[in-house]
Amino acid sequence: MVDVEKLDVEDATPVATLENGGIGAFMGDAGMFHDVPLVDAKTDSELARAYLLHAELAPTTLKSTTTEVGRFLLWCQAHGKVLAAIRVENLLAYKTFLRDPQPAAQWISPTRWPRRDPRWRPFAGPLGEPSIRQAFRVAKALLTFGVNAGYLKRNPGVLVKNIKTSRDARVTRYLPATAIDFIYAAIEALPAATPAASKARARDRFLLIAYLTTGARLSEIVAATMGALYAEGDGRWWLDVIGKGAKPRRLPVSPELLAAFRQYRLAYALLPETSRDDRTPMVLNTRGRQLAAVTDEAAANAIKQLLADAAGLADGNGDADSATALGAASVHWLRHTMLTTHANNGVALKTLQDTAGHASLSTTATYLHKSDRERHDELMASMENSGSI
Repeated sequence: MVDVEKLDVEDATPVATLENGGIGAFMGDAGMFHDVPLVDAKTDSELARAYLLHAELAPTTLKSTTTEVGRFLLWCQAHGKVLAAIRVENLLAYKTFLRDPQPAAQWISPTRWPRRDPRWRPFAGPLGEPSIRQAFRVAKALLTFGVNAGYLKRNPGVLVKNIKTSRDARVTRYLPATAIDFIYAAIEALPAATPAASKARARDRFLLIAYLTTGARLSEIVAATMGALYAEGDGRWWLDVIGKGAKPRRLPVSPELLAAFRQYRLAYALLPETSRDDRTPMVLNTRGRQLAAVTDEAAANAIKQLLADAAGLADGNGDADSATALGAASVHWLRHTMLTTHANNGVALKTLQDTAGHASLSTTATYLHKSDRERHDELMASMENSGSI
């Protein structure tokens, strides 16, 4: 859980006080307040905390929203602006900035340094289109909250459109079976000479199979506990996760995943079976005696290294297509792969929607490639029969 009271935003923006155009915007000619603010915020950073607290976001969403609020306030600071001084032109400039944060030396560092390290930067690299869109929405939402709370007099965001991004008609970020074979080969090639290495191999194998077979998001597996994987006495195994909007989901567990889970526990000297009240973190650190949880970033890095190793194997075997796909892949590709595979195998889209935790069936439909392939084959066959090709 993110502790909002300790959010690192106090240095992110100049103080917005009565003297520099903050809540003083509500002072009338007689020097009296016409409106009483609904929050106690006296600075932009205090308003940011109030905004994050009022939203009651799920932990993962709160973390990402906090990041975007911090980036916006830092950008304001860099341009000598408090929120009360933001105009339409400033928001348009922020739109441009999100697409290409410049100067790069000031804003970007591929290495994730600690927040208090002077080498820390707000961005690890260019944002993808969905992230750009979300970042701008958060900035506008903060301004809207400031107006509704009586901290700001006007909201320039109502005059600036959200960033529109094109949406692919079909999901393309998924891995073919040949690429997945290289991932399994990369796991078998991992060293296991030390206790830490043995733990890492068993854990990473479990993680890979979990993401490939359940379609869970990165944070959903990391946030789970060992007791979240269970059976109810009928031979069916389940994994409980908490998805977006704090919505719980039950994900079917395959025999392959169950076997990997038991092997993973044995590598940590745990009994292969567990109980529903087992609060041990699902994804464990490989060093030290304590059963400590890892961060989302650590789990993502472990899978990313595995994908890089698999890309090397594919390249060494002359499979350029698999090497390219594996080199670009991430944990989220494994979720896409699972959903695409089942959609093409004829699993009902409603079943996949419930499993994926999609709010809309149209989102799930983007994973269905089979109809496109059939349409392609039919047209090619027709052309061949007519002598067109």
